[in-house]
Amino acid sequence: MFKKDIPPSNRSKVKSSVQRGLRQKLLDTYPGYEPFIEEIMPKKASLEVVKLPDRVTLYTIDTTPLFFQPMDGPPIPHLRLVHQYPSAIPTVQIDRGAIRFVLSGAALMAPGLTSPGGRLPDAEHAIEAGQVVAVKAEGKEEVCLIGVLKVGTEEIKSKGKGVVMDEGHYLGDGLWRLQLD
Repeated sequence: MFKKDIPPSNRSKVKSSVQRGLRQKLLDTYPGYEPFIEEIMPKKASLEVVKLPDRVTLYTIDTTPLFFQPMDGPPIPHLRLVHQYPSAIPTVQIDRGAIRFVLSGAALMAPGLTSPGGRLPDAEHAIEAGQVVAVKAEGKEEVCLIGVLKVGTEEIKSKGKGVVMDEGHYLGDGLWRLQLD
């Protein structure tokens, strides 16, 4: 999604009424952030919106990226926010062999999740298609990718092949390297 560097773009302040709506939408989409919402988006903080290429909007407070939103999609937490609050988002794990592909912007494939070293939640905690998921790498502490699943985790287990995430925000991509100072 953000393979290239992102050029400087338009920045503007968000009205407080819009900020309250965005805050509520973030909580509705990601209830795991509820205990941390005052730290993430303090009521008195000034939320800014940054227009990015490809019809993506980035929301920031004091040059700290919080989440981005593709035109036709849900708000997705920036990896820096995910690293601060890793338990707030459902997580899956890829095996060591998939790491280099993910970090080069390739689509996430089912074998990276179903082979030894990969990890998917059990049926009771299944993640549905269309949900945002954080992806950890085998042997690593931090999340390396976040994006929307095309296929639910139970279907990934049963089929074991195919693309499960077309694109996302990964460590080292243009959004990660974006300087907002």
